[in-house]
Amino acid sequence: MSQLRDHPQRYALANELHARPFPVLTAPCHAVFLALKEPENAASRDPERDRALLRMLLDRFGAPHPQPDATHYSGDLGRHRLKWEQHTEFVTYTVFTDGVWDRPFDPAAFDVFPAEWLAQASGTRITSALIRVESMRDVEGIDEDLSAWFVPESIAVSRVLDGAALIAGDFRIDSSGHQRFSVIVQPGIGGQRVGRIVQRLCEIETYKSMSMLGLSRARELSHHLEVLDRRLSALMAQATGEVAAPEETLHDLLQVSAEMERLMVQSSFRFGATGAYEAIVNQRIGVLREERHKGRQTFGEFMMRRFDPAMRTVKSTERRLEAMAHRAMRAGELLRTKVDVDRSAQNQQLLASMDRRADLQLKLQKTVEGLSVVAISYYAVNLAIYLAAPFGKPLALDKTWLAALLTPPVMLLVWWMLRRIHRRME
Repeated sequence: MSQLRDHPQRYALANELHARPFPVLTAPCHAVFLALKEPENAASRDPERDRALLRMLLDRFGAPHPQPDATHYSGDLGRHRLKWEQHTEFVTYTVFTDGVWDRPFDPAAFDVFPAEWLAQASGTRITSALIRVESMRDVEGIDEDLSAWFVPESIAVSRVLDGAALIAGDFRIDSSGHQRFSVIVQPGIGGQRVGRIVQRLCEIETYKSMSMLGLSRARELSHHLEVLDRRLSALMAQATGEVAAPEETLHDLLQVSAEMERLMVQSSFRFGATGAYEAIVNQRIGVLREERHKGRQTFGEFMMRRFDPAMRTVKSTERRLEAMAHRAMRAGELLRTKVDVDRSAQNQQLLASMDRRADLQLKLQKTVEGLSVVAISYYAVNLAIYLAAPFGKPLALDKTWLAALLTPPVMLLVWWMLRRIHRRME
């Protein structure tokens, strides 16, 4: 049997599906989550800067470094465990620690990230969260704690994974600058299952925050689109009416169209990424298999009420921008057609004028040809008189009679010759 050759990326692609395993967690524990993003052009940033920042953090705890081209990393930081992931636009750090703080969601938990290290981070914080994981206890006590920990108007609570755990959060930034999530698990639930729940919460929060960047971009475009829409409507009204200077109107339309194309190019990545992030948020909530807890809104209902309208605004702005760009393009094509028709009419008038000029030139040429016959005949008759003078003396014909006799045939001959030359030239 011949030896099969593997594709150069076969093993790398297969291993990618298993490269980012869920953490294994045991209640009680807590997690500190941080997501960093470059303020501008995050997708085209240098990935080595992310790895350099990671190595700086690992060096503070004496932990081993990742592979040179790593996009994910898991390892121990003393009594903590770190999970690092590099994504297209952002990078995430999640630190897991056994046990919970006596003070729920104590901001001191975030000190696992040294202040000096945070000061050297090139990216900005897109989100951060404190996640408290504990075992199930009496329901009344849980409800009292949730009411104390979260804002009642925004809190979302649900049982997930067929009642294996209770999750809660209000998606608000607390006084210490972090989001808060609570995970209360049933006794005996496996560590991998707990890790999946915590990981899903981190992903929901991260992709929700990244999706909202699309709303920010849509709001920035709104005023600009209003101005362009009024300008476009005015130009289209001019294009459909009697246009005094269609070329100038066409130039203005092309400027508007170019501006819209520029906006579409600048916004296409953000709007496309927003749609992708929105799908991930909904998918992550879906896999939790939520069940209502005591009439509280679920995470899915919270997103439906607060998150989905924002995403619809983004999609509406994107469709509006595309529609306006198409309108400008169609108006430009119509006005360009009108300009072409006007130019065609002008060209026809010019051609008609040229035809009239050609006719005048032809008539003038014929007049000149007639005069040419007379002029050439005059000189030809004089030459003929000199040639015929010796023969006129025996016949007693003087110069006047010779001229009278020679002029008609000479003129006929000159006329016939010019006529023949003209026909050959035609």
